[in-house]
Amino acid sequence: MLLIEDEIVQGTRMSEEQLRLEIAVALYEKGIFSFGQARRLARMDWFSFRNLLDERNVAANYDLEGFEKDLEAIKSFPHPTLSGQIQPGVEK
Repeated sequence: MLLIEDEIVQGTRMSEEQLRLEIAVALYEKGIFSFGQARRLARMDWFSFRNLLDERNVAANYDLEGFEKDLEAIKSFPHPTLSGQIQPGVEK
């Protein structure tokens, strides 16, 4: 847990919530935090944080390595047509 002294927070003239958002966006934009890490620091759900980044014109940090990890994760999901199960409304 990171604690920031009240004097420092007050010196920014931001609320604690605003400061947390600014730090989250900055660390995400620099590639230091992943989307999930930044979203959790900002205490926002996925869609709200993505909207915030869009409003600030912050591009998604999505590289080839991230894409490949997502692709492997998707391949591991069970798929009814691949497991021999019949989909509703589809006859064999």
